[in-house]
Amino acid sequence: MTAPPLRWGVIAPGGIARAMATALNAVTQQRIAAVASRSLDRAQAFATEFGADTAYGSYAALVADASVDVVYIASPHSEHREHALLALSAGKPVLMEKAFTRNAAEAQEVVDVARAGGLFLMEAMWARFLPHYDVVRQCVQGGLLGSIDTVFADHGQPLYPDGPQRLSDPALAGGALLDLGIYPLSFASMVLGGLASVTAVGELTTEGVDAQEAMTARGTNGGLGVLHATMLARTAARASVVGTAGRLDIDGSFYQPNPVRYTARDRSAGPVFEPASRKHGLAYEAAEVARCITEGRTESPLMPLDETVAIMATMDDIRRQLGVVYPGEHPGGPA
Repeated sequence: MTAPPLRWGVIAPGGIARAMATALNAVTQQRIAAVASRSLDRAQAFATEFGADTAYGSYAALVADASVDVVYIASPHSEHREHALLALSAGKPVLMEKAFTRNAAEAQEVVDVARAGGLFLMEAMWARFLPHYDVVRQCVQGGLLGSIDTVFADHGQPLYPDGPQRLSDPALAGGALLDLGIYPLSFASMVLGGLASVTAVGELTTEGVDAQEAMTARGTNGGLGVLHATMLARTAARASVVGTAGRLDIDGSFYQPNPVRYTARDRSAGPVFEPASRKHGLAYEAAEVARCITEGRTESPLMPLDETVAIMATMDDIRRQLGVVYPGEHPGGPA
């Protein structure tokens, strides 16, 4: 609530945009000023529901709106590059849903344009901004766990074959990795100071996208990541950070507001962090955006752009190992 209020423009009012709008209206001072969809009726319905001033039937019209302070891009991965470049070319700061783009080359292009224009840009990896992730960061950086040996993280949801059609479509950058696998990869990157290498095995759907993958990673600062993602079934979606002096366990879905438990090397139980609220977690990233833009920052130290590009490169490598290629990737991708 203390974050400075901004007027937001929303591109592509789908499910994640609805969750964001709900959080903004419920627990922040942020205001949804405009929404755009290829369907004007859909944009108008969203505007009515969430109190936006204006609804547009084109994205170009939204980014040209002088009343919009920042653009939130919630379209499918396959459209992110185009929509980000559209907003940045209009001089608008951007918060763009994860996965940031289809591949690292697209991500770097968008980052380069934002930096050239001195504009704020951030990947909407919302979990990075939650209080319990801050607790994990402090415990790792403060040495509570000793030297970090291993990060375990898993994310599985039953989204195929009966989930959203885009997840089965290579043309829309479907599959488990960009939607689900990015969570354990980003968590491991945060804890291990980046990912130096990754090895992956997986299974593909008949459409050619990844249904699941098991991944082992080596951290830039040492330590290993044992990671998994699937869109075939619901898993426990838990995470642990294991060090020479103790262990952190995130109860429940690790990427959502949940308790963090500390266990010392001698198995004695330590303190438990309990989040004040488990609702409206997307509000934290919006508050970070508002603070950064108001302070004149062009990126967030909690989700640096170079790390976003590096994680995209890691996912490129995973797709090469699994044999997943998206048609129409620009410029190229992991062929």
